[in-house]
Amino acid sequence: MEIDATRVCFKAFQPGIGPYGEPQLVSALKQRLNQLALYKGLVITKRTPDLVIKGHWALEFKIARPFGDNGKQAENWSVNLLHPYEGNVSALGDCLRLLGLSVPERKAVVVVGYEHTPPRITLAPLLHAFEVVAKHVASVQLSEQIRVTRLELVHPVHQQLTVACWEVLGHTPQGKTSFLS
Repeated sequence: MEIDATRVCFKAFQPGIGPYGEPQLVSALKQRLNQLALYKGLVITKRTPDLVIKGHWALEFKIARPFGDNGKQAENWSVNLLHPYEGNVSALGDCLRLLGLSVPERKAVVVVGYEHTPPRITLAPLLHAFEVVAKHVASVQLSEQIRVTRLELVHPVHQQLTVACWEVLGHTPQGKTSFLS
């Protein structure tokens, strides 16, 4: 909310955090977290994972945005979460990359979603589908979802923010399987 309140524009888009791309969002989060006494100097950005809070978390981020800055429904907006093929940049691929990392930090995937208030297209079915595909197709064991929604963003289309996250715990009991099996 603090980053959004700065009303900083990304490229030629309208003010607010809603139009930020993933790299810009992660960079802004790194700056903000490093200002907090609890995490001062512990937060770094990397290619994989996107953000590390040293000694705490290795985090991968994905953005879910059903509508563009212009108010028109976006095409393929849900692919960032559900594309079920190894080696891709979806949240499912991020889970597998996190499982392959040998780091001391706990691992989590974070979805940052933007909706109208009230939502014209709700993120809830997409978030549920992500959990189902992660467990039953990708054999990824996730923690329970933690979800927080904040209203009154400054952008006229991206009016509310929903952040959903899951700790990536390992492979499901049926074992490691390939997406293509």
